[in-house]
Amino acid sequence: MAAREFYCGLLDLPEVEKPDSLKGRGGFWVQVGDRQLHIGTEEGVDRKRTKAHVAYQVDDLETWRERLATAGVVALESVPIPGYDRFECRDPFGNRMEFIQPL
Repeated sequence: MAAREFYCGLLDLPEVEKPDSLKGRGGFWVQVGDRQLHIGTEEGVDRKRTKAHVAYQVDDLETWRERLATAGVVALESVPIPGYDRFECRDPFGNRMEFIQPL
């Protein structure tokens, strides 16, 4: 599945087993620090029109920019926030993502 390759492979997020009652609904869960990210599927959603996104706070923004670029993910500059360096991108499914590093 392409989503697992992106989130578990490229982003190196460990998959968390879903409860049996939710396994038949598609998608999967990953661990992000002390939080979980639940990745599901929806039809008929225009992902390019939403500002909703997950922000990943990282320690080495340039390493993530390079890693994503190597995988063909285009980094987009974001509106500056004082005290932070950041960029945005879209995952292969159109979901907006932000990578942010405190300065």
